Amino acid sequence: MTIAGACRLCPRQCGARRLEGERGFCGADATLRVARAALHFWEEPPLSGSGGSGTVFFSNCPLHCVYCQNQALSSGRVGVVISVERLAQIFLELQTQGAENINLVTGTHYAPQIIEALRRARDEGLGLPVVWNTSTYENVETIEMLADHIDIWLADFRYASGELAERYSAARDYPRVAARALRQMHQATPGALIVRILLLPDHLADAKRALELSYEICGNAASYSLMSQYTPLPDIKGRYPELGCTVSADDYDSLVNFALDLGIRNSFMQVGDAASESFIPDFDLSGVLHV
Repeated sequence: MTIAGACRLCPRQCGARRLEGERGFCGADATLRVARAALHFWEEPPLSGSGGSGTVFFSNCPLHCVYCQNQALSSGRVGVVISVERLAQIFLELQTQGAENINLVTGTHYAPQIIEALRRARDEGLGLPVVWNTSTYENVETIEMLADHIDIWLADFRYASGELAERYSAARDYPRVAARALRQMHQATPGALIVRILLLPDHLADAKRALELSYEICGNAASYSLMSQYTPLPDIKGRYPELGCTVSADDYDSLVNFALDLGIRNSFMQVGDAASESFIPDFDLSGVLHV
């Protein structure tokens, strides 16, 4: 599967002719855009390790959640066009800097270019594991294409409710699509899957159901990251009043207890006021341009 012809890389199936200059629902055309490539220390502990996760942040996004903390990135407002050759060099530079892994953040719409860059980097000595950091709004076919190149799947499960998925991401099919994608990741690389559950304010029941669905698919072969870090955007309260605050400690404790009651053995939890911490880097082209 490539971006030649009508693009079908993501579940939007928008059919944009990106090689002819059209932009897909994600915002991408035929070019490859990256906004940051640097060591990142705010991922789950096994990924960050002591050296940091070598994160590469790709511009544009197929999902466009209304509460996205990285809107400058997902909207394509930040980032520069680079070549596949340069992307391969970036992977090698992150390895030289001591990265624990190569962490590809929201790369679905660039999957063919990323695969080619990984092949070139491997030929030149890249030996790090590769993380696919995704919203899990993925086609099974795209996951199959990626499977031989990805060592760890870092997969959000955003919604169990189609109504919420429609309201916040214009993707009513998200629960069905994400469940199929998660199952495919689990089958492709058993034991190398971390499922993230981001608790949204006033939506504890949906987070519990998303966790339950994930556990039904993966059981304790996966690890589960329970996230309380949701931070409201400055202007979101006027548009989505229910998202205008942080999550309550009681709701988060309830989600953690629910995970324990399910029988989940491998989990990561956020302590303290995670919403006050900065998990969002500056998309200042660090590590992207030639040095």
